[in-house]
Amino acid sequence: MKMPGRKFFIPLVILALWFGGRAWYFAPNVSTEETAADFAAVRADGTPFTLQDLRGGYVLLDFWGSWCGPCRRESPELARLNAATKDRLTIVSIAIERDSAAWQRARAQDNRNWPYQVMDQTDSFKFLDGNVAAVYGVKQVPTNFLIGPDGVVVAVNAPITEISALLE
Repeated sequence: MKMPGRKFFIPLVILALWFGGRAWYFAPNVSTEETAADFAAVRADGTPFTLQDLRGGYVLLDFWGSWCGPCRRESPELARLNAATKDRLTIVSIAIERDSAAWQRARAQDNRNWPYQVMDQTDSFKFLDGNVAAVYGVKQVPTNFLIGPDGVVVAVNAPITEISALLE
């Protein structure tokens, strides 16, 4: 006796495993309610800082790349968010890049003019193997982490349009 619809069952299982496994693979290794890992970096203006230096206020870690279309399309929303919340939120944009000239050009074109701009040097866009990206397990961009004043991750990959509400 043949099972009705069997020819559709196996492809559906394969698709579910593909997309579920893909989502699992691309998920960062930091989740909400965890303390954000500290890191040291140098801002575009040459000033060193650590994430710990920003403790006491909300911080948005924004992982992006000049080569990433979705990241570039998100830039105007980030600029609006920065303008509306700069007294309550510090945006730290971490560009995963091989070429500093491309990063600088994209920052200027996209009006990413907030003070905390960092280039995370990578050898491979396939693996996003920059030092800071590795700490947070970033495997795709854009990826963001909203960190509360106490240093605990409040949200992972929150839509930019919803971050203001999360600050309340």
